[in-house]
Amino acid sequence: MRLGVIGGTGLVSMDLRPHLTMRNFTLLHEDRVVVDTAYGSVPLRCFTVEHEGQSHEILFLQRHHNPSGHGQPPHMINHRANMLALSGGDVDAVLSVCSVGAVSNTFPPGKVALADQYIDFTGVATTFHDDEATFTSVTQPFDEEMNRVLETLLRQEQGFGDSEPMRYTYWLTQGPQFETVAEVNAIERLGGDMVGMTMAREAKLAAELDLPYAAVCISSNWAAGRDPSDAAKALDHEAVSAQANDRLVPIWSCIFALLG
Repeated sequence: MRLGVIGGTGLVSMDLRPHLTMRNFTLLHEDRVVVDTAYGSVPLRCFTVEHEGQSHEILFLQRHHNPSGHGQPPHMINHRANMLALSGGDVDAVLSVCSVGAVSNTFPPGKVALADQYIDFTGVATTFHDDEATFTSVTQPFDEEMNRVLETLLRQEQGFGDSEPMRYTYWLTQGPQFETVAEVNAIERLGGDMVGMTMAREAKLAAELDLPYAAVCISSNWAAGRDPSDAAKALDHEAVSAQANDRLVPIWSCIFALLG
């Protein structure tokens, strides 16, 4: 298995070592490479791990990479370069880790769930096909086989029964500003369960590249106006990031489940 893993505000870095032994994995090799693509250069961390006599590869991409590290604003991310770098790494599948704002009252901060659909009304095209008319089906934008494995695992990891909602619709917002209360109210009426600024663009490009793609979403905060304790509470990026990175245990389990 060669698995591409994309991190962002959630899963800022890829510190594998503390998680290997308890899952009976061994780290064989680690390297950092820079991949040159037609759209720009992309830094990747590459890991070779062994499990039950089988070796596997993990290619980690920080979607917000820039020359100073983790800091590229969401509206400036070079998604085409990022996805082409993973595709060029011959990955079998891509697991995206996303920090989202919760709109649905069944997706409180701290819960980890899956994207089942996305809605993109930003009006910003994301495609490799600027020169010729090429239309890609995204009826099912996320790989169902991956989602089945991940849903079962996430229920077990979080102690959820069969009735707990685990799949949600991701609403792509333009950013870098968070949403207004009025926008969140409209998003809910139109079917959005969570808001984020990046992931749907990756899903579109993965579909064009015929790459199986799944998105594990960490509810890092209530969306604007949805905090039951303070509807007027301002959103803070550092607090959002801290919440997302406190909920990485289920994420690590997802990564290793897809490998082994």
